[in-house]
Amino acid sequence: MPITNLGFRTDVTLRVLEGAQVTDRGDHLVIRSPDNPTFYWGNFLLLGAPPGAGTAAGWLAAFAAEFPAAEHVALGVDSARDDVGVPGDFPAAGLEPQRETVLTCSAVNPPPRPNELADIRPLTSDADWQQSLDLGVRCNGDDGDQEYLIRRAAARRRLTEAGTGAWFGAFTRGRLMAQLGIFDAGDGLARFQHVETDPAARRQGLAGTLVWRAGSYGREVLGASTLVIVADPAEGAIGVYRSCGFADAQGQLSFERSPDG
Repeated sequence: MPITNLGFRTDVTLRVLEGAQVTDRGDHLVIRSPDNPTFYWGNFLLLGAPPGAGTAAGWLAAFAAEFPAAEHVALGVDSARDDVGVPGDFPAAGLEPQRETVLTCSAVNPPPRPNELADIRPLTSDADWQQSLDLGVRCNGDDGDQEYLIRRAAARRRLTEAGTGAWFGAFTRGRLMAQLGIFDAGDGLARFQHVETDPAARRQGLAGTLVWRAGSYGREVLGASTLVIVADPAEGAIGVYRSCGFADAQGQLSFERSPDG
């Protein structure tokens, strides 16, 4: 099943590079990450078309058949439209719709107010990667899934050390305060991953500066002609990306049900 949505297309490519397995069921794909079973978007179904009314129960059954031990449910929809309808039986079944925006650009501009004090560089050492994990914990809260965060940090490091891309950090007096990744997703595409800023360091221009510097790496080192990033249209980060030259390209719809949903 070909994937038309650039967000899911690049996501699936990177999950495969991390070790995920993809099975084509004809009208949907099964993406499975055995090394991190609680990673929602490493263990999900990607529907080949927007779901119709009355199909929620069927998709829940399909997910349960593929992931019988999973406590979550994650369904992506392969569509580039930003106006895909949400059938009423999906929210009624506890499947929360999530709309995101896929943004693209050919080159990243400096943000309006770049941070000139932080040390912006790729992560390289054991100490750097430990700081990356610690930042993830600070950003997700102490009640986050610690095992998931540990496994995600390990996957990021493997992907980086394989030469697929780089994980950049913004350090202030030696402490990692913001981070993101950018990786080669094939066909001239480079995908940004997991932009995180310490809650104590927001509104300092760190995220925009990281996007700018990593975007230059994507163009000059990875040789990408199109840079891809995905954002929640209701969150402030999307404004940061637009200020750096990204433009809205596609909509993206997904559904989640958490263990307590």
